[in-house]
Amino acid sequence: MASCSIEDVLAKAERDEAEKLRSITVNKELDLEFDPGNLLAFDKNRIDTREFKDNKGEDFLRSLARDNTQLLINEIWKLPTEKVEEVIVAKLPDPTTPLPREKPAPKPKPPTKWEQFAKLKGIQKKKKTNIVWDEVHKEWKRRWGYKRANDDTKEWLIEVPVTADPNEDQFAKRNKAKKERVARNEYNRLKNVARAQKIKVPGMGLAPTPQQSKSELAQAVSVAKISTASVGKFQEKLPKEKTSKNTGKKRKFQPLIGDFGSEKQKQLDLLKVMDSKKPRLDVTKAVNKQMREEDRESAQKSKKSFGKKGRKGNMSGKGKGKGKGMAGGKGKGPKGKGRKPNMKQGKR
Repeated sequence: MASCSIEDVLAKAERDEAEKLRSITVNKELDLEFDPGNLLAFDKNRIDTREFKDNKGEDFLRSLARDNTQLLINEIWKLPTEKVEEVIVAKLPDPTTPLPREKPAPKPKPPTKWEQFAKLKGIQKKKKTNIVWDEVHKEWKRRWGYKRANDDTKEWLIEVPVTADPNEDQFAKRNKAKKERVARNEYNRLKNVARAQKIKVPGMGLAPTPQQSKSELAQAVSVAKISTASVGKFQEKLPKEKTSKNTGKKRKFQPLIGDFGSEKQKQLDLLKVMDSKKPRLDVTKAVNKQMREEDRESAQKSKKSFGKKGRKGNMSGKGKGKGKGMAGGKGKGPKGKGRKPNMKQGKR
């Protein structure tokens, strides 16, 4: 019994091995045409319509696709292989079947202005190394970026040129020149991008528009006027030209050299106001404000009573009766206290 069981086990193992070999072995009347570069396989064998009808169509197509895929995998394993990160990878050859693209091929980029100039002059681009020798520190450093070689921005001493102003800050001048170079390069880059995209490049200052509005034209005129040496002081005005509103006011400062007595008195007055606990009250200004408000109220009342019938004159005279006495009450102003209005009622 033991021997029979061992024979059965061996026979079963052989059958399993044969099944495995049969699973990777596919017989076809005509060999398939392979294109490993595109992972394609072309099957030119005739399809048995009777077998397709007897079996279900999906099962037949699934079996056919499985056999053809197995043949394609067998063909791939015949190619040379290599091990990449503990994974066996096959080296695919170049594809032989031309396939249509889903999208159109990208158009070549138009050459920039510099590329056109280089092609015209025959200038060839030379690749520069990233590491150069620094003569000051006697070591190899990077050509650009942080801690680059021959970095003149780290110098603690700058020689003043003979033609330059000795009181001019050379460090600030160098930083300003660098910022201008960076801005100019960025502006040229944007111009190249706009030219490649066929977009109108705006000039410096006001950007041009297809149709400028009235406010934009007025702003352009004001900018052009103040762009003179006198900042528009001696520019003549056009007929019917209005003064620009958003010009701003010039601040007036006290002279640096002059009467020090008045300056001292102003500072002392300011200290007195800051030191006093009670707020400072300007009596004259307060009285004038009160009188203006009363005049305004009396004028409004006289306008209301002007259009009534049977009234010939109910308006206050100009310069007579200040304060509330204008409306028939007693005046409360400094000169109109107890005075009655000099007004007469008209008769019909």
